[in-house]
Amino acid sequence: MKTAFITGATSGIGKATAELFAVNNIRLILCGRRKERLQELAEELSKLTQVTTLQFDVSKRDEVQAAIKSLPENFQEIDILINNAGNAHGLSTIQDGDIDDWDAMLDINVKGLLYVSKTIIPKMIANNNGFIINIGSIAGKEVYKNGNVYCASKFAVNALNKSMRLDLNEHNIRVSAIHPGLVETEFSDVRFKGDTERAKTVYQGFKALQAEDIADIIHFVVTRPYHVNIEDLVVYPTAQASATMLNKN
Repeated sequence: MKTAFITGATSGIGKATAELFAVNNIRLILCGRRKERLQELAEELSKLTQVTTLQFDVSKRDEVQAAIKSLPENFQEIDILINNAGNAHGLSTIQDGDIDDWDAMLDINVKGLLYVSKTIIPKMIANNNGFIINIGSIAGKEVYKNGNVYCASKFAVNALNKSMRLDLNEHNIRVSAIHPGLVETEFSDVRFKGDTERAKTVYQGFKALQAEDIADIIHFVVTRPYHVNIEDLVVYPTAQASATMLNKN
């Protein structure tokens, strides 16, 4: 049985991936900051597979290291790492940007990915085996107005993904990134700081991608024969042609 470590597992893409993995008999390490959501999800999915949870903030290096060190013995061997935790805060010009928002995005989207990966990779190297999936964004491929620091953080994810693949090639570790366009999750609620009405407008007038769509792609990627590595994948809803072109009815 494979073991998957999923950050940001309590909502959106992370939760949908955990649910699909559970159906397919993959052992789960569910990670997130919201204890109640973690417990609820673990209770649900433990009916299908083996599950443990870790409550920590990926942006806190000491928390990351302590949490992973505390894993039960039967969850120590991690085959699949899904670096999914991430956020967007605000949608402002660079001159009007909130520095706290900038810090939050860089700390979670970039440093959090590094902290988790740094802690898990050594065991993968020792085993000469492993698969790392980095969840990026179309914002890591092209910038858009007012996206500045969020785009910068996702460009960093794109660069780190490519660098990881080079550095880990000699250790037989597969590395892949999936870069979604518009996915209807809590993303916009967070970006607009709880303004749910504004968040809703982002997904009106077209059929957005759903978290389950990305989970299905993640599962496809990780279940290819080991000699196959889908290294970089961009996914749009049909109505979206680029970061800035969207066909709304």
